[in-house]
Amino acid sequence: MRIGEVARRAGVSVRALRYYEEQDLLRAERSTGGQRRYPDSAVDRVQLIQQLYAAGLPSRSVREVLRSVYAGTVEPGLLDRLESERARITTRITELLAARDRLDGVIATTRNPPPACARGRARGGPAPSAAHG
Repeated sequence: MRIGEVARRAGVSVRALRYYEEQDLLRAERSTGGQRRYPDSAVDRVQLIQQLYAAGLPSRSVREVLRSVYAGTVEPGLLDRLESERARITTRITELLAARDRLDGVIATTRNPPPACARGRARGGPAPSAAHG
């Protein structure tokens, strides 16, 4: 599969694929004309790389995870680091959910303000603060 096709199917830029090659995260064969040719499995690999980067893992850790995933074994020490990363991600998810809940409250209050807030705005008073709701 050519680089443009992998990029399109994986939802990334061609530049990202070249970067992954530079970081030794992805490999391509070269045609006689020098064009990159990727196996069909490259799309899934790129999506996994994207997920690991989105989770905040650095290239070194992503490289180790990929080796483990495709070799079926985990290098010594990697499992502890992965468990630590998982705990960090879980904490971040909890924080993001709390932020989303706060935004939901602000949105709900803004769309349907309590009667006291609505009367204040009708008289030209200040808009309701985030303390409501």
